Amino acid sequence: MKSSGSPNSYAGRERRQHRVYVTRNTEYHFRGETCIAVRDRKSGRFLQSHLAVQRTLSGGVKYQDNGTAVPSCAPPRIGEALYFGENGRELVTSLCSSIERPERRLVASYPAA
Repeated sequence: MKSSGSPNSYAGRERRQHRVYVTRNTEYHFRGETCIAVRDRKSGRFLQSHLAVQRTLSGGVKYQDNGTAVPSCAPPRIGEALYFGENGRELVTSLCSSIERPERRLVASYPAA
């Protein structure tokens, strides 16, 4: 059921599967909890050999003012790093600057797995 009001006022369960975590130099494209594509922000090219591709997001890492890293099993928020800890080398990204929804045309251009 659609609610009246602003276009962003839908109060139901989130059904969209794709999201993008944007860091300083890189975009991490997810379907569910799996990173399905990584794209260089400067060139716009997908990085098919990136360590995050085809890996499940383990959680986020928040850095405190004193530099201490505090891991979390919760999805990363803006200002936190993404953490991949399973199925390969541990990977901690730079800090997330935004979390976005990819356009359909971009989803259609994802490299084949």
